[in-house]
Amino acid sequence: MLKRRDFLKTTGMAALSGLAVSKAVASGSFWETMPPAGVQLYTFFNVIDADVPGTLQKIADIGYKNIESAFSKKGGYYGMTPKAFAALVKDKGLSWKSHHVLGAPFQLPPGRKMPNGPDGKPIVIPPMKNLRDNMQELVDEAAEGGIPYLVCASIPLNTTDEIKSAMNTLNKTDEACKKAGIQFAYHNHYTEFKPVDGVLPYDIILKETPVALELDLAWVTKAGVNPVTLFEQNPGRYKLWHVKDIDKDLKQPQPVGTGVVNFKNIFEHAKTSGMQYYFVEHDNPADPFASITTSMQNLKKIWGSIA
Repeated sequence: MLKRRDFLKTTGMAALSGLAVSKAVASGSFWETMPPAGVQLYTFFNVIDADVPGTLQKIADIGYKNIESAFSKKGGYYGMTPKAFAALVKDKGLSWKSHHVLGAPFQLPPGRKMPNGPDGKPIVIPPMKNLRDNMQELVDEAAEGGIPYLVCASIPLNTTDEIKSAMNTLNKTDEACKKAGIQFAYHNHYTEFKPVDGVLPYDIILKETPVALELDLAWVTKAGVNPVTLFEQNPGRYKLWHVKDIDKDLKQPQPVGTGVVNFKNIFEHAKTSGMQYYFVEHDNPADPFASITTSMQNLKKIWGSIA
């Protein structure tokens, strides 16, 4: 017969053992509780068009599973139709989750020039469709590709009139996306957090549109805004993230874990945010494959530190 003292000793040890196992499982399984790691293909803007299949294969080989597409110097979907690109992505063992489009005709900011390509010459890109002028066509193409999300990458928000026009475009696109059976989201930079006539454009987007949000963790950090605060103020609305770091001077994007973004705290609040997919991104890296490899390695370390 098991004596009371032995029972307490045995069950106590079991409880402590169970607690230790639970903590280990929680810590070790955080990676598994997250959606599969994704990549924003803008990271490869200067190289992908030379070899689209090869670029996607290398991304898959590094361990990424999801992709978010963006602009291509070939036009369209890296020179393909949505269906053809979707088939290629699937063939490489990847899943196409989202696509970036412009909200209005492309214009460089005042004083800015097109960056140089690998040949040292300014990049030349074909005319790009935008939501203001080609909204239904872009929505239909996204639906044709079978992707869950269409994302407005940027839209002019520098004046009250531009903001008013932008809200009209975003709301119309959201309605069209719902009819097409896909979701629409808005991606931020840091300028949305600069006042226009005393009001933050980002606050207007939050209040005057129902769109989902794709939070760029580097740009919101540059703006001096805590992502977790946004999650808590707007729970469930941040369906997508751009997982990108930024240097201590808040000027240059960096691979994940090599800058100042507090990823550990942010990922601890993933459930509150409503995040469904996240995409590692690095704007104009010297070596995009090395960058996303570093990001993947550091993401695993960050998640491993979360109990």
